[in-house]
Amino acid sequence: MSHQRKIPKETGWDHSIELLREGYYFILNRTGKFDSRVVLTRILGAKTICMVGKKEAELFYDTDKFYREEAAPTSAQKTILGQGGVQGLDGEEHRHRKAMFMSLMTKEALNEIQQLTKEEWQSYINKETDEVEIYEAAKVVLTRIALRWTGVPYKEEEVQYWASNLSPLFEYASKIGPKNIKSRWSRQKLESKLEDLIQKVRKERINVDRSRAFYQFSMHKDLNGELLDQHIAAVELLNLIRPLVAIAVYINFTFLGWFEHPEQVKAIKNGELNSEQFIQEVRRYYPFFPFVVARVRKDFTWNNYIFKKDTVTFLDLYGTNHDPEIWDEPDEFKPTRFNGWEGTPFDFIPQGGGEFDIGHRCAGEWITIKILKTTLEYFINEVTFEFPDQEPEYQMNDIPPKPKVIIKMKG
Repeated sequence: MSHQRKIPKETGWDHSIELLREGYYFILNRTGKFDSRVVLTRILGAKTICMVGKKEAELFYDTDKFYREEAAPTSAQKTILGQGGVQGLDGEEHRHRKAMFMSLMTKEALNEIQQLTKEEWQSYINKETDEVEIYEAAKVVLTRIALRWTGVPYKEEEVQYWASNLSPLFEYASKIGPKNIKSRWSRQKLESKLEDLIQKVRKERINVDRSRAFYQFSMHKDLNGELLDQHIAAVELLNLIRPLVAIAVYINFTFLGWFEHPEQVKAIKNGELNSEQFIQEVRRYYPFFPFVVARVRKDFTWNNYIFKKDTVTFLDLYGTNHDPEIWDEPDEFKPTRFNGWEGTPFDFIPQGGGEFDIGHRCAGEWITIKILKTTLEYFINEVTFEFPDQEPEYQMNDIPPKPKVIIKMKG
């Protein structure tokens, strides 16, 4: 007969400093220490459950057992997520708001993303004659893609302003001190700018493309038939634009993967490997999001472990993507693992798990794949360059990591 048991608990008053120090390895270090896929620790003074694995991910995304509303720390809401956004909603309100995002993910919209990606890389590369630092270039290229695709009104001279304020939202969200302040200040500036534009659209002071996200979000109505609060509409627009620019992290790792595993790119050129397998392995292998956060909705027992109501819970994304119970040789870069791969919403979760339509899985994941695939194929087929001598490095407690990868133009 099964019996209830307490979740293995880490001793000590708080382990926030260790989280900053250990970064992506924080949860794995504890689940390994206790030989348990569920561990209890303390973060920011609060009891925090840490989980890793496919079954654990399926549990985490069960909305009868976990909720997202106000689950994320205030610091995250004031930097990367924004306050009142879709990530913090539950139930019918979440489904209604999520539908606003999913309505953008049409075949035509994704095809346009591909076209914009190629256009913007061509425009950028045509101006370069020497070395290009991939990450910095990608942030500018993706900012232009994001503004064009969403229909946000902008002037050419404002692109750098947008890029320099969008990147701190995800680069510095996990930092403390001046960098975190910079992240908060950047969000305030961009939200204010968007609120002003939204007000002008609602009062018909400016004309914008009504088929695009900027207009659709500006005029979106809640479950009560009321226009979204102006601030919330701005938050949600940033929740569309900011993740697009954050794809720069993946583009940077795509080139790092190319630099570290040139034989894999050669296989693509020879038709022995397809580009999507390569970029999916980039998304699995390299670190992006460390974990996602929720709270226990009500007391329940799972796998004999007792989960207490309102307890903060982390699901380890990086750890699940390196779980040996899911992946063969998880610490090896092997794009061929995605040949004929059939996964579930809970085993390959680089940007979160769950269902796209009704769950909390990132609505922009399809866009991410399109942009990465288009970028990789453009540079393979149309750009002549080489990797100069370099030793790109990154630390696993830098969230997100930003190794300096440089290419040198030829011809």
